Amino acid sequence: MMTSQPAEVVTCANCGRKNRVPAAATGLPRCGHCHQPLPWITAADDDCYHDVVDGAALPVLVDLWAPWCGPCRVISPTLETLARSRPGTIKLVKVNVDEAPRVASSHGAQSIPTLLVVNRGEVVARHIGAAPEHTIRAWLDEALTHLPGSPPAG
Repeated sequence: MMTSQPAEVVTCANCGRKNRVPAAATGLPRCGHCHQPLPWITAADDDCYHDVVDGAALPVLVDLWAPWCGPCRVISPTLETLARSRPGTIKLVKVNVDEAPRVASSHGAQSIPTLLVVNRGEVVARHIGAAPEHTIRAWLDEALTHLPGSPPAG
């Protein structure tokens, strides 16, 4: 189990400095040097899901996936590209359903990949199955547009 996940090292797109970004935090990840927002991509399991997702200061794109799932592997780079292109706007959390059966069950995930947009602990949008990048981008933009206080999608 991944109960105490180490911080990810992220290179700032603005200044090139490396930064440690924790899986769970109350604020937004920013570069320690230039203070620009950093992409927030991490993973969660049954033990840390609520800290990592429900406590996030940003809307969270949750990817319920499994390593043996072909469509999951196909969509994963698209999700990471979307998260990297929106620093300070969304947090991507990957949840391996084999390692987090309670999370998968609590969200009623019967097919994978299942994508969720979670805002302050509430699921506000759901997409099931792999799709082209433009479809996932449009779905995510629509979900983010309807969140109170969210920055504009893009």
